[in-house]
Amino acid sequence: MIVVMEPNASEGQVADVVNAITRAGFNVRRSGMDRVVLGVYGVGQAPEPELIAGLSGIAEVSVAGPHYRLVSRAFQPEDSRIELGNGVVVGGEQVVVMAGPCSVEDEETVNRIAEAVAKAGAHILRGGAYKPRTSPYAFQGLGEEGLYLLRQAADAHGLLTISEVMEPSQIPLAEHYCNVLQIGARNMQNFTLLRELGRSRRPVMLKRGPAATLDEWLAAAEYIASCGNPNILLCERGIRTFETATRNTFDLSAIPVAKSRSHLPVVADPSHGTGVREHVLPMARAAIAAGADAIMVEVHVEPEKALSDGAQSLTPPMFQRMMAEIRDVAAAVNRGL
Repeated sequence: MIVVMEPNASEGQVADVVNAITRAGFNVRRSGMDRVVLGVYGVGQAPEPELIAGLSGIAEVSVAGPHYRLVSRAFQPEDSRIELGNGVVVGGEQVVVMAGPCSVEDEETVNRIAEAVAKAGAHILRGGAYKPRTSPYAFQGLGEEGLYLLRQAADAHGLLTISEVMEPSQIPLAEHYCNVLQIGARNMQNFTLLRELGRSRRPVMLKRGPAATLDEWLAAAEYIASCGNPNILLCERGIRTFETATRNTFDLSAIPVAKSRSHLPVVADPSHGTGVREHVLPMARAAIAAGADAIMVEVHVEPEKALSDGAQSLTPPMFQRMMAEIRDVAAAVNRGL
């Protein structure tokens, strides 16, 4: 249920409505700039609209869809701006760039990559310490050592950090080292993990599952929001289709559709979306034109020697070229970089 208050509603009237909802056993999240909007959520049937609509100060009561309410445009019409630290905001006028290796491999390599992406203008250093791999024999990441090396490299070059967590037990450690916690595509519907990250103090980036619909993706984000964490980034990283020319099919249309349905910022990951480094640059340009608030790409100083995803990793010169190209596209759609 979404309750829209009158523009001149008093705080007392708002409190009366909140109290009526909480007495019925439901939770309330408040938003709105020009007027107060109350999102009602919880397990079970929401209070009858007629019982709420009779209270003073209410302009409109509507029954929201069953899957997502707090992350919907109905609850919050204006775009969310997620502050990550060091003045970096996703969802504002500036397009944010996350770049780095698929996996943190060793101190020298991650430092060389951090230096290269920082010099080219990236804001956030990405790198996996816990790696969900299809094969149990593939490189699984360095764990805490990887998080430590990622943090050290980022600090040395003035960058923030983002890394993936695979299970709730990894969250406290990742919070210590990372500015943003990532939920990988395979874990988009790991509901236990979603709930725990909903209690985290860190922003969360939620990657779309390889076979997930837009509604399922937003419903997964609702799990995080309903547990208390509104700082969510949606990440489009490609879906599985019958096409085999690319690793995944990069669903460019998901960017404007997600932004029309939700107030959350959208990140585009053309590295996983294509799986081919030559295709990353054009899809990064297209994602900015489609309205993406941030770009995440994989970069490696020696992709042919990378322990994971070398085929889709840009070289530093390619990344520098990408930054120049998306800067021009961002300017064309009235955004900075």
